[in-house]
This record gives sequence, structure tokens and C-alpha cells, in this order.
Amino acid sequence: MGDLMHALPALTDAAAIYPDIQFDWVVDEAFSDIPLWHPAVNRIIKSAHRRWKKHVSQSFSNGELKEFYRNLNRDDYDVVIDGQSNLKSATVALLRRIGKTKGDVHGLDHDGVREKPAHWVYQRRHQAVVNEHSILHQRRLIANALGYPVPDSAPNFGINRENLHLPSIALPEQFVFFVHNASWASKLWPEEHWFQLIEIATKAGYSVLLPSGNDEEKERAERLAQPYQEAIALPRLSLSEIAAIMDKAAGAVCCDTGLGHLAGLLNLPAVSLYGPTDANLIGATGLHQQHLIASTANFSCSPCYKKNCHFDNTNTSACLENFQPQQVWNELHALINTR
Repeated sequence: MGDLMHALPALTDAAAIYPDIQFDWVVDEAFSDIPLWHPAVNRIIKSAHRRWKKHVSQSFSNGELKEFYRNLNRDDYDVVIDGQSNLKSATVALLRRIGKTKGDVHGLDHDGVREKPAHWVYQRRHQAVVNEHSILHQRRLIANALGYPVPDSAPNFGINRENLHLPSIALPEQFVFFVHNASWASKLWPEEHWFQLIEIATKAGYSVLLPSGNDEEKERAERLAQPYQEAIALPRLSLSEIAAIMDKAAGAVCCDTGLGHLAGLLNLPAVSLYGPTDANLIGATGLHQQHLIASTANFSCSPCYKKNCHFDNTNTSACLENFQPQQVWNELHALINTR
């Protein structure tokens, strides 16, 4: 999810150079709302890699894969760009090359791709810059593919807020949004810290909204909300609905996950917690963003990029556990007051 949001400023750059440019975007069905927020996106081609991988024979027999191939090769393009540079995205690019001859496929070179040998698919290969933030990485790739200098301006996500639709849920008058979920266990902040933070926030006069995605996240949200009348575990919502709710929030506290990047995209005052990952490379970008980064003096293993914490054989992320709830709230409250 974060990678998709990181690509949006590159589309804004391209539209500033070529006002009539349009993008068709191949995107996983779970995140297909995101490209539609940008006015330069014309058509979404939905993929379902996770589901197809689990049910390969069914995906062939029910015609889903055939339909995907047909949609992928329905139109001619001047340029085809693989912004992910992994084996899954390179496979999609290869299917495009097989089906259509017009429009060279652009991607990163041997040293830049995330997964080798993805670069073998690309007809035009571009050099990546080492240790560059993901947003600038995407801006550079698309600028090189489309033939214009990489802009030195601040990233502009360029979204149309009219495409964000509030669900039919009564929202509190004043609330903060706490993103408690993450894809790795090592990115999770301890639940006891969330309980304390919710108590601090509610005593300060804010309601607290907690998002739910999968069953595990829904159970955690309900568990965290249960002791507090002013805390609400949200039902499962579309990304556009979540974005519309976050756009009304006073602020957010986020683990390193896609909704943290959404806070940055919306310029929502937010404190994001980084330990196992490097905020310099993938940190949420936007106005009013504060990154709390694990101290390398105390945790020399950070950022470890491991999905489970191995520091002192703890069950939780030791470097994130070091961030205290009152410290996090103080940072967020300061951001809210200066907005």
C-alpha cells in the first residue's frame, strides 16, 4: 500500500510536464482505490496475485487469468513502467511484452531491482540511487522513463479529495486515529502501550478511532477499544472510506504501515514509530509528520528489517517498546497545536 502512495507524486510530476498524460495502473485488487484518487489515472487493471497463487487451477478455469491478460493488453501505450521491480511485477511486464509490441518496458537495472532477475524483462533499464527515499526513487524512475529532469520540488501527491467518500458512520466531533496494525510482528507497538495512549487521549478530550482490516486486526481493535467509552473499533471499510475519516481527524499515531503513509498523503498531523525499518528510506512524507526512530545507541540492530524481533529473545519489538505512551502523546499534541 505504501509503495502505491509513494508513486503518486511521480504522476503529479509527469502531469505537470505533459498536461494530457494518462496512466493505466496495474494494482492488487485490495488497494485498487488508491490510484483512483489521482486525476492523471485513467484505468485500473486489477490483479489478485495472492488469491491466484492459492487457487491456480480455479483462476484458470474461471477465466480470471485470461481476463487479466486481455485487460493488460487491451490498449497500446507509449511507455510501460515497472515501478515495483520485483518478480511479480516483472511477470506482469513480461505478459505485457508478449501480448503487445508497442511501448517499451522500463525498469531498474541489475543493481537497482528489488528481486533479481526482474531486470531481464525490461527493454530500457535505469540506474537507481542508493539509499534514496522511496518517493524520490519513484519520481526518478518515471522521470527517466518519460524523458524529463527529476524535479527538485517537494513531493505533491496531487489527490482529488472528492474521490474520498465518508461511510455512513456517525463520527465524534473531535477524534484521533490510532493505527495499531502492521504487516510484521516486529512493527507492532505493545498493546499495553496502546491502552495507556488511549487513556491519555480520552482524558485530553479526544475520542479514539481504531481501524480494522483482517480478522486479527479487528479483534485487536475491539480489545483496545473495549475499556473506553470514547474509543471506537471501526468496521472493515474501503481505503477511500478510511481516507475520508482520517481527513477529518485531529491527528494520528501510526505503526509503520500503509495507513501511516496515508496520514502523510493527507497532511494529517501524525507520529509514526520506526524501529525495524528505516524512516530515511520509507518514512511517511507530508506536512506535520513526526518520526520517532529507535535509538541505535540502545538498539544497534535497528533497523534490522526482520519480521520478528530477536533482541534478547523478546516476544515484542524491543526497540518500539522503548517509546513511552506519554512521549508519543506529547509529540502528537504538539503537532496538532501547530497545524
